[in-house]
Amino acid sequence: MLLIDAANVIGSRPDGWWRDRPEAARTFVERVRAAARADRLTGPVVVVLEGASRAGVVAGEADGVRVVHAPASGDDQLVDVTRHADVVVTLVSADRGLRRRVQDLGAEVVGPTWLLGQLDG
Repeated sequence: MLLIDAANVIGSRPDGWWRDRPEAARTFVERVRAAARADRLTGPVVVVLEGASRAGVVAGEADGVRVVHAPASGDDQLVDVTRHADVVVTLVSADRGLRRRVQDLGAEVVGPTWLLGQLDG
């Protein structure tokens, strides 16, 4: 499973995302879905959204990408998804604390640059 810390990946590029967090999330998820449709990402793919970003994308699955809304802490939701996964998880995040938490559960980790390269094609 490719598990994406959307806040961390979106926040890795200073492109003005903070001015409209829901729109930044919508655009990001559209790019992830396009990459999944083009077979640049292997599934399952899960994107976790938190805070104001949740308003940009409806939770659920489309085009092989499942969007999960974190009810509180996005990091806690990412750990929970990892803990309950029945497949190997690869987390996309640069958050050191989060990376340690999921690695302790057996997950692999890659940084935002790797994912953005996949999205950019």
